[in-house]
Amino acid sequence: MQQQGLTLIERNARNRHGEIDLIMRDGTGWVFVEVRFRQSKQYGGALLSVDRCKRRKLIATARYWLAEKQESFETTACRFDICAITGNQFEWIQNAFNDSEHVG
Repeated sequence: MQQQGLTLIERNARNRHGEIDLIMRDGTGWVFVEVRFRQSKQYGGALLSVDRCKRRKLIATARYWLAEKQESFETTACRFDICAITGNQFEWIQNAFNDSEHVG
């Protein structure tokens, strides 16, 4: 990801809403990354493990993290990526979901 121009800002960022595995910068925007690993696709693989509940939690965690920096989804560019590792297969899904999912 860093070879693609992203800058690592923080790992395992935690607040009262949850944890974000990686927070990165892409130019002037924020990239919140969920990293998932599964041995096999037996139960759907790594990508499918980021369900609606997990996405909502990531959005709430990112919203809180941004507020601590005096920023918001409305004032700065943000995206949510997923790095899914299933067995020895790696997938990096950029803009996997967005902050418009209902949180609350």
